[in-house]
Amino acid sequence: PAFITAGTGMDAFSHCLEAYCAPGFHPLADGIAVEGMRLVKGALVKAVKQPDDLDARADMLAAAAMGATAFQKGLGGMHALAHPIGALYDTHHGMTNATLMPYVLKFNCSAIEERITRLAAYLQLANPGFDSFLDLVLQLRADTGVPHSLAELGVDDSKTALIAQMAVVDPSAGGNPLPLTEENVAKLFTEALHGRL
Repeated sequence: PAFITAGTGMDAFSHCLEAYCAPGFHPLADGIAVEGMRLVKGALVKAVKQPDDLDARADMLAAAAMGATAFQKGLGGMHALAHPIGALYDTHHGMTNATLMPYVLKFNCSAIEERITRLAAYLQLANPGFDSFLDLVLQLRADTGVPHSLAELGVDDSKTALIAQMAVVDPSAGGNPLPLTEENVAKLFTEALHGRL
């Protein structure tokens, strides 16, 4: 189904992206992550819109395995927030990561801009840089039916403080390029909730 293909495909992308952005030295994981993102860039929209395209599905299968391999290096804010949101609101994990993705990228921009510029060049984006990569993420989301805001997933602001408390102690939080605090996570969650990018 398109929803599951999109959600799990964007989850694979988020595994690769967060692993690549996680601090620390792991060039093997980084290399696997960037190639996994290249595969998703080329295959996900086809897999969503043409479910019988076995070449696209094969590329997504490889990208999913590559994400699972790469994230031994670490994850980050997308997963740290998606875990409590999913637990409290029963949202689809991959869709939640995909919805959070541009907001977490923007939050981390100062720490990852140089790294994302290298990634954008590898992905052969026009004018490689943070903005062109963010545009790719937004286009992937639009083309695969990912909501722009957490509110569209049925999330509300009644548990903001609890989500922030849960996110900062989530095992993924330590891999975020910038430190996560209850205050900045609550702000990040609120921006994603209302679609303020």
